[in-house]
Amino acid sequence: MTASPRPRIDFYFSFVSLWSYIGSLPFQALVARHDVDVRYKPVDLMAVFAAGGGKPVRQRPAQRQAYRLVEMLRWREIRGIPLVLHPRHYPADPSLGHRMLLGALESGLDVGGFVHAALKAVWADERDIADPGTLVELADAAGLPGRRLLDGAQAPALIEQEAALTREAIDRQVFGAPFYFHRGEPFWGQDRLDMLEDALASGREPIAWPQPID
Repeated sequence: MTASPRPRIDFYFSFVSLWSYIGSLPFQALVARHDVDVRYKPVDLMAVFAAGGGKPVRQRPAQRQAYRLVEMLRWREIRGIPLVLHPRHYPADPSLGHRMLLGALESGLDVGGFVHAALKAVWADERDIADPGTLVELADAAGLPGRRLLDGAQAPALIEQEAALTREAIDRQVFGAPFYFHRGEPFWGQDRLDMLEDALASGREPIAWPQPID
């Protein structure tokens, strides 16, 4: 008998995404429970926002910024995680770290620990993930060859892959992070993880992702 293929999730995120951090550990637990094949897809979140009509946090209306803080406090309590409301190094440029991650994926390495560590570094530890030394330390602590990944991060192929993933996300109508796809069905936000898990567990038919109206 042929074994059933592992379920697959395409995971679009950024190391500076607040909600990707808040959902990081629950997502990893979901992945472990269902033996999911995760396709990690780091993107330029500011470009994704712009394409989808969104705005960076500091350009949003004051009432939306205030409500975001309320939600952060709620989810910090719900998830039981450390979370700084105004981290010292946010927003930092995550591009170098994203390319190190892509280099690790190219080498077939397990990157889940590095992804969580980079998210936590921004939102809990107030570290600068644009800093090469910080990224090497985080990668090493996650069991990856940090210096080798840093040295390879300027490879033209990785630079192009990074840009291509952002174009891919925009083409798939991604407008924020985290964004998960399972069997083509989209799930936006860490507060949709229960719905994603239900889709995995039930094996139901996916809900079609309609094309934009011209």
